[in-house]
Amino acid sequence: MSIEADFGSVQDSVRLSLSTAAARNLATTTKSAPQMRGITSRWLLRQLPWVQVSGGTYRVNRRLSLAVGRGRVGFVQAGADDVRIIPQTLREVPALRDFEDDAVLTELAARFTPRDVRSGEVLVEEGHPIEEVFIVAHGRIDRISTGKYGDQKTLGVLADGDHLGDEALLQSDPLWTATARAATAGTVLTLPWESFLEVFNRSEELREHLRRFVAHSARKVNAKGEVEVAVAAGHEGEPEVPGTFVDYDLAPREYELSLTQTILRVHSRVADLYNDPMNQLEQQLRLTVEEIRERQEWELLNNRDFGLLHNADYDQRITTWSGPPTPDDMDDLLAMRRGTDLFLAHPKAITAFFRECNKRGLAPEGTEVGGHRVPAWRGVPIFPCGKIPITDGHTSAILAMRTGEQDQGVIGLHQTGIPDEFEPSLNVRFMGINDAALIRYLVTAYYSVAVLVPDAIGILENVDIAAPRS
Repeated sequence: MSIEADFGSVQDSVRLSLSTAAARNLATTTKSAPQMRGITSRWLLRQLPWVQVSGGTYRVNRRLSLAVGRGRVGFVQAGADDVRIIPQTLREVPALRDFEDDAVLTELAARFTPRDVRSGEVLVEEGHPIEEVFIVAHGRIDRISTGKYGDQKTLGVLADGDHLGDEALLQSDPLWTATARAATAGTVLTLPWESFLEVFNRSEELREHLRRFVAHSARKVNAKGEVEVAVAAGHEGEPEVPGTFVDYDLAPREYELSLTQTILRVHSRVADLYNDPMNQLEQQLRLTVEEIRERQEWELLNNRDFGLLHNADYDQRITTWSGPPTPDDMDDLLAMRRGTDLFLAHPKAITAFFRECNKRGLAPEGTEVGGHRVPAWRGVPIFPCGKIPITDGHTSAILAMRTGEQDQGVIGLHQTGIPDEFEPSLNVRFMGINDAALIRYLVTAYYSVAVLVPDAIGILENVDIAAPRS
């Protein structure tokens, strides 16, 4: 190789200006604020009307109600063929509500025997005498009745924890008002009336409790189970006009504000030296508040004390007709209240609903909410919420609610104007600097949620979100 060629290659290897890699070490890069993947749309927090709770507690006063709701009986399973009732949960049967003798409940629970049922099997037939009490441990049972013109009509679906047959206590000649047929294979627990009567005849406390229950059930109530207010209408002449008064619930529910807290720690050296161009404390606080708000929404849905999924009335819970959420199911959910402002569903449940619409050739319309285009059904927006749990990997729930104090709906509870307030009902309080030079701040959010009347919220349960195999 010639000298000229060697010289040329050396020239190519010598840079005539500063490289970009070296220059970057001296330049201030354009950078983003710290990002966070866990931030969601938090539609529930945005759509709830928030009510100021100055005293820290919100009391929901209601008109006196006599109708006792039907709850869900709980089970414990020790093996495939060993399903047992949790005795205390028998109080979810209206006739045993507030019954105090645990020993009697334990004996009743022990007398239930499990029975496997096949899909299509008829458990009871309409018009036949009621001779057993049934509690569904697992599976789906359709309640079917004969219509006016002899056609079969499905009245509803019973699922895990539901029960039937206890209504015989309120009938002089107890007959089944509908046929019960298994829609899927499952397990039911049965208690023959003869076995129940053996316990009934031995327990004076049970007899007295059921006597009060029957007398209580005989009082007149309106369609919502509230004590009837006597009024007269359409009369002529001078009949005696009835006198009346509106009675109130003597033990109204009170909601105390709950809280989510954490202690934010920032080293003084970081706060002193690394605040340009972004304030480290501000960024740490911003992300901490985002995480607290995410947990707040989770609590509003899932907290066992006040969360919406656990506090919806059992009479306002329905099960899907066939598994996936169909337009019929959504219509049933809408029909349960006089007004619905929003649906709340897991994104996968919304996708499952769209699949069912596609099968029927339906295209759900959208609606505009706060500058966002969201899906809707019958004009009611459907908001996604990933904090609604998915159980067993494939079932979820869809909530429908009416909101606001004026409409006797669902409301959020908070208290603004608290000391060191950073956001409404959220404060940041300086806790000092410890011996490790850590600056500490207590970050707290106060909140709760209240259901003013039972029909303010309804839940479509056992929503199958799994996509069918092609």
